[in-house]
Amino acid sequence: MIRPLAYAVAGWSGFFVMGIELLGGRLLAPAFGSSIYVWGALITVFMLGLALGYLAGGRFSLRSPSLPRLGLLLLAAAIAAVPVPLFAVPLLDEIAIALPDPRFGSLLGATALFLVPAVFSGMISPYCVRLIVEATATSGRHAGQLYFVSTFGSAAGTLLTSFYLVLWFEVNHILYALIAVSALLGIASCAAGMRPKQR
Repeated sequence: MIRPLAYAVAGWSGFFVMGIELLGGRLLAPAFGSSIYVWGALITVFMLGLALGYLAGGRFSLRSPSLPRLGLLLLAAAIAAVPVPLFAVPLLDEIAIALPDPRFGSLLGATALFLVPAVFSGMISPYCVRLIVEATATSGRHAGQLYFVSTFGSAAGTLLTSFYLVLWFEVNHILYALIAVSALLGIASCAAGMRPKQR
């Protein structure tokens, strides 16, 4: 049960991150435009958040790694993203007034909205690696497979969000759906990890 859920969580986390990032560009555009400065700020925030998350996730995985803790990481990423659909528009409008330069305004706005969800999402992949690796002899293979699944999920999230979801649904509806799936998968991981083992 641990391995399939770890792969599912890693794949979905990749989908979630890229979906949120692409929608972030749509949210920033009314206040700051969609220039290369804005996308550069957004990508920088996500890359920095993921980098910090990889570091923190590796360290967090050293302390009694378990499915419930993995589920809590996914739940934390979902909860951290809740303010995005709720407060993005008024927050970005206020930042645009206070800091009209699209470079620094978009950087501040993206940091306020997306840094924390990106950090929690980044913690998931190294934590999954720790859960599924049972022996050092196979650690490279398992890590490679898991990062393949995670990156494949990112590619799927990028394609589906940009090609289809934004055409069919409102941005906030997509965000709420992404958050809901993350929360449900996180709860499922917690519940599966707390079930008593059968003898």
